[in-house]
Amino acid sequence: MSETAQQGDIAALAKGGRTNFFGFLLRLAARLPFLFIAGRLYGAEELGRFASALVVVELLALVCSMGEKRGLAQRLSEGEDVRPANLVFDGLLLALLLSCAAAVFLWFVPAPMFPAGEYGTLDKLLVTAIPAYALTEILLAAQAYRYDIATTVRARAIVEPWTISIMAGVFFYLIPRSGLSLAYIASIYAGLAAAAWPFLRTYGLPRNWRPNLPDMWRMSTRAFPLATADAIEWGTRRLDIFILGLFAAPAAVGIYYVAQQVASLPQKLKTSFEPILGPVITRNLKENNFPAIAKQVCQVGFWIVAAQAGIALALGVPGEAVMGLVGPNFVGGTGALSFLLAAEVVAATAVVSEAALVYVARKRNLAISLATIAFQGVLTVAAIMVVERMELGEPYKAAAAAISLMIALGVASLAKAWLLSRILGERVNNWRWALVWAAVPAIAVGYLATRMPEWAELIFGIPLILLMYGWVIWRKGFGPEDRVLFRRNVGSDDEPPTA
Repeated sequence: MSETAQQGDIAALAKGGRTNFFGFLLRLAARLPFLFIAGRLYGAEELGRFASALVVVELLALVCSMGEKRGLAQRLSEGEDVRPANLVFDGLLLALLLSCAAAVFLWFVPAPMFPAGEYGTLDKLLVTAIPAYALTEILLAAQAYRYDIATTVRARAIVEPWTISIMAGVFFYLIPRSGLSLAYIASIYAGLAAAAWPFLRTYGLPRNWRPNLPDMWRMSTRAFPLATADAIEWGTRRLDIFILGLFAAPAAVGIYYVAQQVASLPQKLKTSFEPILGPVITRNLKENNFPAIAKQVCQVGFWIVAAQAGIALALGVPGEAVMGLVGPNFVGGTGALSFLLAAEVVAATAVVSEAALVYVARKRNLAISLATIAFQGVLTVAAIMVVERMELGEPYKAAAAAISLMIALGVASLAKAWLLSRILGERVNNWRWALVWAAVPAIAVGYLATRMPEWAELIFGIPLILLMYGWVIWRKGFGPEDRVLFRRNVGSDDEPPTA
């Protein structure tokens, strides 16, 4: 591949990252109202029951999408002689059949969603979100293949979070017992509509398309490792909630859920690049250009780590004030919040390595993912049992689960980076010492901010931490290629960066 083509790939990755980073800011603005409404109006116990149900619903929906979030890019790149809409509708039909079967099963056997056994008929309607969630994943993946990240931003960062925030407030005064469940269902179907309209304008309807069961079976067999890897990668962020639901009170699960929702905000940054990284990698694989793949993985990996570390410091140092914003009862989750934020930073290497491994070593990647989630499960149970033996409080159980997640994701990052490096024959490492140089003054500024009143700590402390971290990482860590991320026009190196 020519140098110009490689620069074009980096520019495409940077453009997708810029677009979805704006979506991250919108998602942050929408997520906080929902957490405030859910924490203040519904309370930690109701929020805990809701969180336990979502673990099962979203996991099944992700499995039913059959790995099309990443596998669709490969199918579209290989099926150049087939109408793209026909290929996408094959995946949509398969996902619809599987998700409807899963929804029917959960309707009649709701125990996995509600381990505490407390639910109403309207709460069971959560199963209707499974087909909509699975179809939305595929539609957004199809748009990402055409480098349309704006649709993902609209659906995931504007429509879904604002719908659930508004409807949670409305349903509290209409049906308070099941308000969170109904608000979630409304948000998922609103997101589906936001994804379907641009998809139909881009791809249109299929032509001369007939469902072919043997082809669908072959597609599902081929996609199984991808679907399982997606489910496991997602499950590592939800297994802790499921285990806490078995060992801790619903209120503790609710507090942990809030901490996880705040900590997952930096995690969304990896989705800023994932939809673009997939098509870029598949094209380089067709050309056997392994050095370009390694370069892109390291480049994007550093971008993600740098951004996640800054946001983790901004949310973690004033953690008590952040959790207290949701409600006084949630301050006990500050320790869990800190470890969850750290977990997202150490997980970045695994995320970008897996973006390539799912195409070059999907079975070995799946084996590492299975080992990771098994290790996390054992470690979480052992840590919680130690907390119980020491007769510590419920917040310590939440912190134990967060520490276990951080350790498991760190081990997975090392293993997947090593495997990808062996396959490509190139070094895969996104660590730079500039991250430490930027973190030290940011922590110092954050410590001073914690001396302020709580409202000032949030209003002034968080921006000051981000500014200090951003200034140092820009001066010490970002080279010319890194700064492409902040340029709209990459034609000139002399052009000043614009956020």
